[in-house]
Amino acid sequence: MIKPKLWTKNFISISVSNFFLFMTFYFLLVTLPSFSLQELHSSVSGAGLMTTVFLISAIISRPLAGKWIERSGPNKVLLTALFVFFGASLFYFFPKSMVSFLAVRFLHGIGFGMATTVAGAIVANIIPTSRRGEGMGYFIMSTNLAMVLGPFIGLTTIQQWGPKVLFLISSIGALAALLSGLNVKLPKKEENVQKFPRVPFSFKQYFEPSAVPISIVGAFFAIIYSSILSFVSVYAHQIHLGHVSSFFFVVYAIVLLISRPFTGKWFDQRGANIIVFPSIILFAIGMFVLSKSSNASSFLLSAGMIGLGWGTIFPTLQTIAIQDVSPKKRGLATATFLSIYDTGVGFGSFIVGVIVSKMSFSSFYLVSSFYLLVGVLLYYLLHSRKKHEKKEQEYV
Repeated sequence: MIKPKLWTKNFISISVSNFFLFMTFYFLLVTLPSFSLQELHSSVSGAGLMTTVFLISAIISRPLAGKWIERSGPNKVLLTALFVFFGASLFYFFPKSMVSFLAVRFLHGIGFGMATTVAGAIVANIIPTSRRGEGMGYFIMSTNLAMVLGPFIGLTTIQQWGPKVLFLISSIGALAALLSGLNVKLPKKEENVQKFPRVPFSFKQYFEPSAVPISIVGAFFAIIYSSILSFVSVYAHQIHLGHVSSFFFVVYAIVLLISRPFTGKWFDQRGANIIVFPSIILFAIGMFVLSKSSNASSFLLSAGMIGLGWGTIFPTLQTIAIQDVSPKKRGLATATFLSIYDTGVGFGSFIVGVIVSKMSFSSFYLVSSFYLLVGVLLYYLLHSRKKHEKKEQEYV
């Protein structure tokens, strides 16, 4: 039997656009806090707002983007979002105060939230149903690669050439995302444009209820993942492994690249459970190894285990979120998943900061490994059990 084609022009273009979106995001994520401290003379809490404000605007814009996709179609929303993202990136050259800089971050976050939402909706529609797990895995791998290259290029740039070159490269990345997005041409039948009458506000207008349970599972794990994004380099310096901290996400990405073709196909062939349960356990073991790391080998081993564990869980949960909804609802389901997931990351970054002020990083990562095991039960209760009960009802 001939497999339906996955690597189409639209799939490649939207994946490349997504890569540059996230590379620009991570590029600035790791550099702007130090920039605000050194150049804008902000407080440490003010530096933290660089990420918080961006994330808040992204969360706000995603449900609105999901609804707009239903009304106007993904082509129009994608181009608008990419233009906003690119335009905002040009404004970084002008602010001289913290307040004006935060305003630019807010605008940039709107473009990012809208663009990533519609990109997820588009890719969900163009991937053949029989290869959805595999296709979503490859698509999200573009995000994982950006997570490695973005911080590496960003830190090198600001250290070697300063903020002006930093903002120039950021603008180039945003322009590349826009140009790649211009190559996405969906036929009208795939746009699923719907003309809705105006109705009073309701939850279902901006959130897809069927995607909420699995999104809560994603946010549960995102709380711990945020501690990796925000603090693993700080932890590495504390345990005298700062010289290898930059390789953590490199190992993470290499493991993802090797595993992605297999895990995506297993999802399509055997379902989500065969992927999620082992991945949660592997994620937990990786956190345990990280908490006990005393040398480069164990530190990087934990990176590989966390990459294989969480790096497999995330695309699987996002695929589940859009799997059973109608094509016209996939944009809303994607927005729902990413909004709730980002809330987990934002809340996690704050609460982890509070916790580690009371205990060591190694103790926190140790406790985290047991916290993650609770996720097995949460996933079972919110998704796996319901899926099993539904199959039994269909059989009867």
